[in-house]
Amino acid sequence: MDLLAHLSLGFETALTPVNLLYCFVGVLLGTLVGVLPGIGPTATIAMLLPITFSFEPVTALIMLAGIYYGAQYGGSTTAILINLPGESSSAVTAIDGYQMARKGQAGPALATAALGSFFAGTVATFILVLAAPPLARAALSFGPPEYFSLIVLGLVASIALAHGSILKALAMIVLGLLLGMVGQDIYTGTPRFTFGFFELYSGINFVSVAVGIFGVAEILRNLETETTRDVMVKRVSNLWLTGEQFRRIAAPVLRGTALGSALGVLPGGGHVLSSFASYSIEKRVAKNPAEFGHGAIEGVAGPESANNAAAQTSFIPLLTLGIPAHPVMALMIGAFIIQGITPGPNVINDQPALFWGIIVSMWVGNLMLVLLNLPLIGLWVKLLTVPYRVLFPAIVIFASVGCYAIASNNFDVYGIALFGILGYVLVKLGCEPAPLLLGFVLGPLLEEHLRRAMILSRGDPTIFVTRPISAVLLALSVAALIVAVLPSVRRKRDEVFVEED
Repeated sequence: MDLLAHLSLGFETALTPVNLLYCFVGVLLGTLVGVLPGIGPTATIAMLLPITFSFEPVTALIMLAGIYYGAQYGGSTTAILINLPGESSSAVTAIDGYQMARKGQAGPALATAALGSFFAGTVATFILVLAAPPLARAALSFGPPEYFSLIVLGLVASIALAHGSILKALAMIVLGLLLGMVGQDIYTGTPRFTFGFFELYSGINFVSVAVGIFGVAEILRNLETETTRDVMVKRVSNLWLTGEQFRRIAAPVLRGTALGSALGVLPGGGHVLSSFASYSIEKRVAKNPAEFGHGAIEGVAGPESANNAAAQTSFIPLLTLGIPAHPVMALMIGAFIIQGITPGPNVINDQPALFWGIIVSMWVGNLMLVLLNLPLIGLWVKLLTVPYRVLFPAIVIFASVGCYAIASNNFDVYGIALFGILGYVLVKLGCEPAPLLLGFVLGPLLEEHLRRAMILSRGDPTIFVTRPISAVLLALSVAALIVAVLPSVRRKRDEVFVEED
């Protein structure tokens, strides 16, 4: 009965006119940035964070969530039509989706991606409904030692799953932790690493870091590598499936949904890993594996279902523990903080309308995405021809004005430029910026729980290993780090991300 009451509250919240409008805006923008290669949901959410400051908290988070899972839909369009994934998790879709388009089957390929994504998103949201309350209740029993160990596990797992060198990922985590320490000490109020700048007393502006590292740096990188996009199909027809095609995609969609729902909670890149794992499984169980790579519809259905299921379940650690599973969820935590809400297990009790409104809005958003993606496919095809150099000036101006509007502070705009250059340099050096953002967001929480635990234990560090849950979490962290540096695991991980690139 409690669950029905919670869902009723969620529908009441999500179906208000203003929340419906911004849910639509979110999924529309998500589809748009998924369709346009080189922008992506991370940069888009980073640049839209400033404008959400004036929104109601639930409205802002519904829109930002819609951008994220909407981009998973939109990314498949470019993967199928021009063999260029709009989202990293859609890289596998390009393998067989593009081959289907070349054979004149772009319509069925796009319909498979949309329907598989809708089913997976709907089921994964239901899993979120069932899993979130008990996890949040369990998390309420966590003390400072358990939270410290949980954050350590999240950071270590993000290192293990990061793209490229383990050492570079570790360096990015450490840099993010150091940036998160800038400002006044949480207990004594003593300034740290401020270098005499009064503007840094409250810490480095999260929006400046996010917009610079992911927005401006991404723009610089894309301007450097911009190429002419050749759309394979000028007009898409037959946007539906035959009975035989429905039969062929049924099992892959179910398997992809189950796999994505499980892997989506992993820190790092669960949505990327799930799509590659799904493709590998479908190829192994296929009656005709040789068809894969040459237009197998199963190679579209499985990965698209997996990455969209993972996109929904990645909200589980965010909403129940306040721990981000990947950079987009770190930005969502930033949105919580901007709205004055502390993310974590207390949200479900303190802000029930927000908690359940976000979850129910995902069902609404998934339905909107099906209605957007298939009927408007002609519009998305036209957008693929827009040159990137036309888009970037408007994006930069919009982001800068929005960031300035939060506190009317020129220093924050300078921060965008500084972190944009830093992000670009890091990319050129082969360093992935995502662990940096995770470290920056989780650093203050890590320090706070560490110091609280040490106060409780009167300076005895064994509190982290004498409390069972904390000890288990730390043991898992050590195991994850050991597994990550094993040669065979590293080779397999690198193969996945080389295929993605």
